[in-house]
Amino acid sequence: MQVPLIRLQCGVNTYEWGKVGLQSAAARFAAATPSNKLSVESEKPYSELWMGTHPSLPSKDDETQRTLLDLLQDNQALMSQEISKRYGQKLPFLFKVLSIKKALSIQAHPNKKLAEQLHAKDPKNYPDDNHKPEMTIAITPFDGLCGFRPLKEISHFLSTVPSLRKLVGEPIAKDFEDSIRGHDASDLEVDVEKNKKALQAAFSALMKNDKSTVASAAKDLVASAEKDEENFAGGGGPTNGGKELADLVVRLNSQFQGDIGLFVLFFLNYVKLEVGEAMFLKADDIHAYLSGDIMECMASSDNVVRAGFTPKFQDIPTLITMLTYSYAPINEQKMHPVDYPYVTLNRTAYSSSSSAILYDPPIEEFSVVKTDLKEKGAKATFEAIAGPSILICTNGEGTIKVGPKSEEMKEGYVFFLGATAECVLESQADEFTTFKAFCELGEKETANGTK
Repeated sequence: MQVPLIRLQCGVNTYEWGKVGLQSAAARFAAATPSNKLSVESEKPYSELWMGTHPSLPSKDDETQRTLLDLLQDNQALMSQEISKRYGQKLPFLFKVLSIKKALSIQAHPNKKLAEQLHAKDPKNYPDDNHKPEMTIAITPFDGLCGFRPLKEISHFLSTVPSLRKLVGEPIAKDFEDSIRGHDASDLEVDVEKNKKALQAAFSALMKNDKSTVASAAKDLVASAEKDEENFAGGGGPTNGGKELADLVVRLNSQFQGDIGLFVLFFLNYVKLEVGEAMFLKADDIHAYLSGDIMECMASSDNVVRAGFTPKFQDIPTLITMLTYSYAPINEQKMHPVDYPYVTLNRTAYSSSSSAILYDPPIEEFSVVKTDLKEKGAKATFEAIAGPSILICTNGEGTIKVGPKSEEMKEGYVFFLGATAECVLESQADEFTTFKAFCELGEKETANGTK
């Protein structure tokens, strides 16, 4: 058998929300593979680099031009027999680089059961039958909307943003305030269920407004944001100041004038991630990415239920019925990476404060390790795992070695690493940053939440 280290050629999408030209990390990384023959155009948007076997944009062996899917189906040992059997001889995860200049749609991804139903009913808009939990790791400063805010914050905005209250409707807004009063932060199951029903009623009422009504209310909202600045929305909530929210409304209105998303943001946590920070989104969690470059890893699916900030197909009835209506402060959405235990750093790596940290979501399809080697000669030796990996270099340069085979790695180089292969990364400069997505079956939750 050949050494299970394969350099990949990965495709890049050009959706209009992407950063333009070489400002886009996705474009720079794609152009690093000569066989892509990609000439980056300075005014063209480049949105996503895809690394995996998903048929919408499959990765290929850079040398032979065979798809990675073909290689995995020909040789199940590359993934391990167990993972090949579990996931139908397809890579269980899809790894991406996203470069975001303009807001992506307000969206959620269906759970496995709903994905199967949507795909059977509408395969054009829901192209596969898989769920799509996903993890986001910032590689440049990032901002986005993620999950429902604490209920007290939503109540604050209903009382301080007149155009929002008007769209929700006075009776439903008052019902929401009355329903959560006194137990908005309660952990009792009966209170949580009551709170979720009140939240669903208020959010559904907002989303059911027609476009002309929303556009009219948006004019009032934007005028207030421009005039009130730091006093906007009652000076903001505990996590976002009035000026920050006012600037956000004006910015998003310049991208999607009069859109329902301008009001949805008062229901959702507004989050900023610094480089290396991450968040995990379960299936059925509402979110919208607004700007920045990120690593994104997800179950291998392209299913999206959209409802704002997009010219694409929107499915508001499905969105408002599928959401879990869980609510929490943003610090509960952020992940807390830990040192990766199955790597050995050499003395140069230790003395230069090099690191390998693990982002480990509560699902079995994927985990990600970020490795920072901070001095020439710094080395990280990864123990073999019983599953496949994809590695990408996002900064600096070094080498990757598997058995007797050694390959150079520079910014944008992508490799597939087969199961049971020990891997050694070594820096050839003062910086060498890689991300490794991998699957290894163990005591983690499955698609159905079982272990």
